[in-house]
Amino acid sequence: MNHVYLKRLYARRTELEAKLELHEARYCFGEEEVDDGTDSDLRQQLSEVSEEIAALENRSARAFSA
Repeated sequence: MNHVYLKRLYARRTELEAKLELHEARYCFGEEEVDDGTDSDLRQQLSEVSEEIAALENRSARAFSA
């Protein structure tokens, strides 16, 4: 498994989580133009990155158990 790539995915997931939290905080404080689809886009990207991480981790776990 490419550990550098996995670390980049972890960093990307952390970045997306932070952006989503900031977006949600802006919504809570009533800022206008927050409901522009950014929330769903961030959630989609976060889901894709998380799925890729899980796939790589599962592949790595199978390799170690074989």
